[in-house]
Amino acid sequence: MTNQSSSPRTKRWQLTDRAPEAALSRDGFAERSRDFLRLGLLHQPHPVYDDFRPIIFPAPFAEMQTFGRGKRVGYWLSEKKIKKLNFLSFVDMCRKRGIEMVQLDLSQPLEQQGPLDAIIHKLTDHIVEADQNVTEALRLVQSVQEYIDAHPETVILDPLPAIRTLLDRFKSYKLIHKLEESMKDDRICSPSFMGLSSECGLDMLEQLHKNGITFPFICKTQVAHGTNSHEMAIIFSEEDLKDIRPPCVLQSFINHNAVLYKVFVVGEAYSVVERPSIRNFPSGPTDQRAISFNSHHVSKPESSSDLTSRDNLEGQCRTPNDDVIQMISRCLRQTLGVSLFGIDVIINNQTGQHAVIDINAFPGYEGVPEFFDNLLIHLTSVLQGPVPAGPLRANGVSQSLSPVCGVPRSILANEGGGWVIDEGIKEGIKKGSLQGLSCCNADLTKNYQQHCRATLATEASSQ
Repeated sequence: MTNQSSSPRTKRWQLTDRAPEAALSRDGFAERSRDFLRLGLLHQPHPVYDDFRPIIFPAPFAEMQTFGRGKRVGYWLSEKKIKKLNFLSFVDMCRKRGIEMVQLDLSQPLEQQGPLDAIIHKLTDHIVEADQNVTEALRLVQSVQEYIDAHPETVILDPLPAIRTLLDRFKSYKLIHKLEESMKDDRICSPSFMGLSSECGLDMLEQLHKNGITFPFICKTQVAHGTNSHEMAIIFSEEDLKDIRPPCVLQSFINHNAVLYKVFVVGEAYSVVERPSIRNFPSGPTDQRAISFNSHHVSKPESSSDLTSRDNLEGQCRTPNDDVIQMISRCLRQTLGVSLFGIDVIINNQTGQHAVIDINAFPGYEGVPEFFDNLLIHLTSVLQGPVPAGPLRANGVSQSLSPVCGVPRSILANEGGGWVIDEGIKEGIKKGSLQGLSCCNADLTKNYQQHCRATLATEASSQ
């Protein structure tokens, strides 16, 4: 199987496996798709590809068709995000299923806009600004947090502390490496990285060596959100170290034959879309001057430039292993308690190993036409309840310090402090309660219990 076509090809898989009788064979897939179409759960029948795994659907269909009636779901996305996703089409889909969709006004108390059975949001702009102590952003985020604390029965897609972790590249890279250490799978090896909080000093080369970073390497902003987060640079030698502007994250560059695989996760389903990426470069320091680029422009489907040239392909040309992608996606879901996220994966052209180079909260889902169908299935599932048996989950992780995907909970606890409130901020923002926004804070086990409704199966069928 090759992926050399001019247009990116989207592949779909499920993250969970159920009893054999619940799985759909390839031969029965088209018929079941027609069933979904008749029930109004799909816009159109999905195509069937020979190289796809069986697709697992939630059952029973009639229950999914009627269960959402009477439920109220609040949503908040920026106007730009709503237009880009054409999210009002999803709102219309939900309303046709009897789910009342409420566009939230964050300038007004959420208590007056409830009750809410679930909240879908992309508060990344506000969370980043709250991290920078912007007063209005702190107010808005705190308002959402207070509603969550007061209504543990409300499902949150996704938990604020988990989003905050994904917005910090250093924290998310650290998490990925911890997960990989626990998985002990030779097929996975993400690039070495280090955080840089100050200007490069005389010991910079020593620091690079200590962290396993070799030339060339990528320089990225530490905040993984906003227009500037796509501005990156490839550093080829010591000469260009002086141009690095902290705070940033340095990540070893891995030759991957100019192909990026974007994994889009929606609940228990995920899709893989092939995109252009950076071409191969010689290993080790060279006379090449630093190259600045915008990663968003580079990875557009139609991108074509010298930087994305595939004229110097070498080594192995492999497509992602679905077992590996499934394992990584599941572990991130279980560890952070997130449902809507993207993973950027490349394949090392020398070793064939998978490398995670970025994680994104609530991505654009470009090239995933079934996004709304998958989101509706997931939303119906989490609204269905009840909370599964087992330990309650707080901040997207269990209260206990037992392992998830082999990662000790202590690794995730106290990963970062909460937002600090300036003394000049008016009353109405409770200084102590803002600590509830701390990333995976082990002391806040009462929060986010509601999110445990949508957990993944512990074991993959392939393992």
